[in-house]
Amino acid sequence: MSEVSERYAVVAAAFTDRLEGVGPGAWATTTPCSRWTVRDLVVHVIDTHRRVTATLEGGEPVAVDPDAPLLGQWAPATAAVAEALADPSRAATTVGGMFGEQSFQSLVGRLLCADTLVHTWDLARATGQDERLDPHAVEKSFEFLAPIDDAIRRPGGFGSKIDPPPDADAQTQFLNFCGRAP
Repeated sequence: MSEVSERYAVVAAAFTDRLEGVGPGAWATTTPCSRWTVRDLVVHVIDTHRRVTATLEGGEPVAVDPDAPLLGQWAPATAAVAEALADPSRAATTVGGMFGEQSFQSLVGRLLCADTLVHTWDLARATGQDERLDPHAVEKSFEFLAPIDDAIRRPGGFGSKIDPPPDADAQTQFLNFCGRAP
């Protein structure tokens, strides 16, 4: 198993844990992404997974049904990514996208892991769950996002950076960079 496969499994499992912890009355709760409710955020994460998988398959992603059970749509989306990563040929396949041509494995390790990680924290914060993130995933996501700082600040992307306190831990520094105030 590659480092990306292992990291993706950890990140996806953490999101699954938080998703399973969403109570029936929490779906309309606002998240740290102020334009999104918990439901909107989960739809976005599933949609991003489907879009990344579609780059490998060469088709259009299946639209997420926001009114259907989201855990039931999340499970196959994450399984499809994990299965592709487990196949060395598929993992090495060159795919395109807004970050240029790269292997599917690279796209997952960079974009998908970072997006899912940040939104795991958003989901946890909005629903009162455990906000701790995997330290290795935080480190690798920060490595990916820091050099593309300007690109991620575009409308619809991350908000403005927050200056972390001098004694901030790595997770707080990462979240502040992503415009989140833990």
